[in-house]
Amino acid sequence: MSNKEVQALEERINDMECKMAFQEQTIEELNDALTQQQLLISKMQDQMKYVVGKVKNMDTSNLADPSEETPPPHY
Repeated sequence: MSNKEVQALEERINDMECKMAFQEQTIEELNDALTQQQLLISKMQDQMKYVVGKVKNMDTSNLADPSEETPPPHY
């Protein structure tokens, strides 16, 4: 191999190493973002369960029975 070919190969290897390092950093950042999103989703699911439970347990006694309601004045 000539000196130019070796130099070209070394340059290509260096470029690949730089790209690989960038990809590893990107993958790590994406993993961190995904982890944060999953934690947020879990928290929101817990909050929704709480709200649904509260709504199901609401006291409906303060609502009048439709048959007991007086008709509106325009009838």
